[in-house]
Amino acid sequence: MDTQASNATITAPRQISLADWDARHAALRASGLVEPWYGGPLGRHVADGDFRLRHLRFDDSAASLRLWNFLLTEEDRLHKARASGIKLIGAMKDLGTVPVIAFSASRTAAFYPDGAWWIPCVMECSESSLEIADGLGIDESFCPVRAMLGAFVNREHFPVPDLLVCSAGATCDDFSAIAQRLESLGFPVFWWEMPYRRTPGQDEQAVSLPGGFSAPRSLVDAVKAELGRITCAIEHVAGEHLSDDMLAAGIRSANVVRRLLCDLRHEVFTAAISPLPALELLIAEMLALHFCSDREECAKVLEDLVREVTARLRQGVGHGSPSAVRVFWVNPTADLRAMNLLEDCGGRLCGTDFLFAHALDVIPEELPPLEALARMAIADPMVGPASDRAARICADALRYGAEAVVIARIPGASHCATEGGVIARAVRSRLGLPVTDIEVPPLSDSLAVTIRTRIEALVETALEKRTP
Repeated sequence: MDTQASNATITAPRQISLADWDARHAALRASGLVEPWYGGPLGRHVADGDFRLRHLRFDDSAASLRLWNFLLTEEDRLHKARASGIKLIGAMKDLGTVPVIAFSASRTAAFYPDGAWWIPCVMECSESSLEIADGLGIDESFCPVRAMLGAFVNREHFPVPDLLVCSAGATCDDFSAIAQRLESLGFPVFWWEMPYRRTPGQDEQAVSLPGGFSAPRSLVDAVKAELGRITCAIEHVAGEHLSDDMLAAGIRSANVVRRLLCDLRHEVFTAAISPLPALELLIAEMLALHFCSDREECAKVLEDLVREVTARLRQGVGHGSPSAVRVFWVNPTADLRAMNLLEDCGGRLCGTDFLFAHALDVIPEELPPLEALARMAIADPMVGPASDRAARICADALRYGAEAVVIARIPGASHCATEGGVIARAVRSRLGLPVTDIEVPPLSDSLAVTIRTRIEALVETALEKRTP
């Protein structure tokens, strides 16, 4: 059943601690809150090892409670799906493409083992995934996604998929190395090739892509053929044929989620006072990738958030101050606490690029399904030149009125070595905005003062620029 919160008596929202949420949950239940099966007090997740929750601040709405419970019960959903006979597709690295195909079948579900990169943060390094990765030769010189390797080996976080799919080619070097190491341990990988997106030559047919990029027809055709191979592999596992009608229906369902996120982001980023904190917005955007393994429930979670935000906007209430500096944030942060820190320093989220901007774009519904998905896949900002990604960031920052930009470097990530500089130079030269480049490890407590100082300096610079 849907979580319902009365919008008739919306009060100014607050950010509350985990301990506060347990009391808040009891009050909501007493006032008639009806929750889905995965509902309950947030504090119970600490017993599962999610210790970082004790150090975060949360939006106090019933909609946000549902969002967090949905996120933190994904492992339960995957095990329930496996027990009910549903085939699990592990999609790696493509960020938003393979799950659309997988959820088009009637008895398959998809998830991203990549999400294990947050395990060291959420569990505050209390489990063995990083130690296992170290022992397998994938040490801290690699991106935190190396935790995925340990999660496969110890099998404490998600079921081993019935089919494991991974893109190669124009992809993160770290991830490719980790996935190859995973296959060497006896986890078969269905590899597919993602070509590097380049500008069409004068003698090449150009194809328009979601998000404003373009690519040569030959590249789109190559990706389309690769997605055809993936579809056949999923059909084999699922034991059913995936017709164009089924794929088209899957695209329409995925677009329901994407349109809800588009509405949510627009309302949050353009509001005079922020109706939803940065942390909850980050979690909500992540749902676009694979629907947190339940596409229909994912849409309901987002519908609740949109209703809550709309009600707050109608009544003119929100978080923080109307004078908070509007910050565009680049890259997901390895430590969730950094999103709280942004607001502590006088900033508010006003635009994002969390590495998967293409997964937020509506998939063309008027095209043949695999053609539409191929165009969407190759629109991934991460498979083309960093200058393309920088151009999209600049356009979005301008659209949402950003006053400053934070580039969060991911420790050990090969793609962060040079692209941060490209993005920073583009933002400064095209928009004249102040930029800070910070590295945020999975647990940033020891660097909290340094990170705070960098963000506070950015905020102060942006405030100075307001002065006539």
